[in-house]
Amino acid sequence: IIGARWYIKGYEAEFGKLSPSDGVEFLSPRDAVGHGTHTSSTASGAEVKNANFRGLAQGIARGGAPSSWLAIYKVCWATGGCSSADVLAAIDDAIFDGVDIISASLGSPPPLSTYVDDALAIGSFHAVARGISVVCSAGNTGPYPQTVINTAPWVMTVAASTIDRDFPAVITLGNNQTVVGQSFYTGRGLNKFHPIVYGANIAATNIDGTSAGSCDLETLNATLARGKVILCFQSRWQRSAAIASKSVLELKGAGVIFAQFPTKDVSCPWSFPCVQVDFEAGTSLLTYMAASRKPVVKFSYSKTVIGQQLAPEIAYFSSRGPSSLSPSVLKPDIAAPGVDILASWSPASSSKLLNSPQTKASPFNFKLDSGTSMACPHISGIVALLKGIHPKWSPAAIKSALVTT
Repeated sequence: IIGARWYIKGYEAEFGKLSPSDGVEFLSPRDAVGHGTHTSSTASGAEVKNANFRGLAQGIARGGAPSSWLAIYKVCWATGGCSSADVLAAIDDAIFDGVDIISASLGSPPPLSTYVDDALAIGSFHAVARGISVVCSAGNTGPYPQTVINTAPWVMTVAASTIDRDFPAVITLGNNQTVVGQSFYTGRGLNKFHPIVYGANIAATNIDGTSAGSCDLETLNATLARGKVILCFQSRWQRSAAIASKSVLELKGAGVIFAQFPTKDVSCPWSFPCVQVDFEAGTSLLTYMAASRKPVVKFSYSKTVIGQQLAPEIAYFSSRGPSSLSPSVLKPDIAAPGVDILASWSPASSSKLLNSPQTKASPFNFKLDSGTSMACPHISGIVALLKGIHPKWSPAAIKSALVTT
């Protein structure tokens, strides 16, 4: 890292004063969330041996272009806000500082502003005109068409794809049958049988079965949930394993099995016993529960397995084209790994998924994360390597070489 700047004037003019006293943010380039650390270390960073997230995905970590220099421009804040004025100021400074590549894992969801109104499109246009390649994330509102963002023709727009690594966790039923899901949990309290109930069967008073079946917040009977593993099915209204886990944790449940459509990214929180399974596995669990007088299950510890998954495929969440602003310009341009990616994380991060008593939430230096934000810096690193070999190539030549290879 050869420089780090931060931009707050536009943010405070647009959203009001930002107070660092609550311990959530720092009025400095320091990363309070982890996102910026993760993305920058993916693009550039020296080798770190024995990198892992709570024992998972263990190995040597390094950035895509480990010998490159990194300049950081912090324009987004822990609240989620980024001001257009700050984005433009940062790009101005980056151009003046003489950067070769701008990696921008940020953007606004549709409706897309015209290219003359969108800060990233304006700023990147001036950068590209000066020979600076600009790489942007495609957005995380897939799999629906016309959801891709950062669609200016002069930037490289990156979709997220899977890699051949997964994190299986085995669920053993009381009849010795097993079901396999995915999980990040490696804490205490596993390998012990617990009673299992379906959320819809323990709905709180005046709550319908659908809401309780997906374990939405405040939908379960506290007495009947305590000490049990709750089976939850994703619904149209409640699609989050994290919300189901929070709901069960608050009622002192023992764990969650979250059944959903098949997807490769693990959305279960790492700090509470939660296993993500597909609808087929969830339905077979219901069949076992119906046939057993006292149904019980136990979780195994999550493992890291490489080479079993077919990869790459486009991540479910990755925004799809065509561009809603200029459908004739093909977007996204390229895909890169963006599912359960291990990279550096800020120990100062304020983003605690769950305050679980079963897990000491000690700071960590590496974390698994998913998104087109994680895919974008993979391409930025490759652009840096290409630029090193072909310093006179224009951004258009580099983009052409990558998307046609």
